[in-house]
Amino acid sequence: MKTMEKKVSPVSDYFIYSPSKTAQKIFLYPLQCGVFTYDPGYRLSRSSFDSFLLMYVQKGTMLLELEGRTRMVGEKHFALIDCYRPHGYSTVLGYECLWLHFDGVLARSYYEQTVARLGNVFSMDDAFPVLRKMNAILRVFYDSKPVREPLLSKYINDIMTEFMLYSPDSGKNRNSAETAERAINYINEHFSEEISVDQLAGLFGLSSYYFIRVFRQETGYTPHDYIVSRRMASARYLLKYTELTVKEICFNTGFSSESVFCNAFKKQHGMTPQGYRLQGAEEKERGPEITGQQG
Repeated sequence: MKTMEKKVSPVSDYFIYSPSKTAQKIFLYPLQCGVFTYDPGYRLSRSSFDSFLLMYVQKGTMLLELEGRTRMVGEKHFALIDCYRPHGYSTVLGYECLWLHFDGVLARSYYEQTVARLGNVFSMDDAFPVLRKMNAILRVFYDSKPVREPLLSKYINDIMTEFMLYSPDSGKNRNSAETAERAINYINEHFSEEISVDQLAGLFGLSSYYFIRVFRQETGYTPHDYIVSRRMASARYLLKYTELTVKEICFNTGFSSESVFCNAFKKQHGMTPQGYRLQGAEEKERGPEITGQQG
């Protein structure tokens, strides 16, 4: 479709798509996509537009307005925008842009994780994998191909995954991710032993404060919470599938005492370890529930 928008060159193209109800329930999906050439003096400002917007500036410079701040988006830079919130973009000298409005059940989670790592405006050392997928979405509509919503969803998932995996040249994000991954591996191997946050931080030559911040940024857990969660997962398994006593399970999963274990278990699960075990035994005794008619 050719745009009639003021100060957008008539060579610009865009497409609008209405996802099925199935796509809205389970997929990421495109809503609009296009390639625009914005003329000098173009300006857009709106309070909301129900979607997330990914833009890639191919030439020129865009000014992005978000949360009361104006940011410059230069050539070969991406802008990722939560259009549910007030936003705007403009240009003084003009720019060319590849863009995609999308939404879906995981769209906000992808957006928040990407922005937390890279910000709303960022570049990539190799943007080709992302641009290839953006162009693949465009090509579906350009060529009037049958729309396969799972495939479109995969393209958008691939784009967001590229952002999640990307680390800037400085290596800061890469080092943070590697630190968290190595810490998780260490915890998984040694959770039954005494582990302190100071000890974990020391393994990586970091201060406890910085280690906690990095671990939480990458995993969503504090190191202490992750250790407890890992121990609890093992305790639940042992309660359900072994005949070890509660005390034996306590010390096999790294808790310092039976009372500490029982209090932590009850706080997390709303019942004592013994209650959890009895509940599992009752479920086994009942067996699977069978419904419907039998022939």
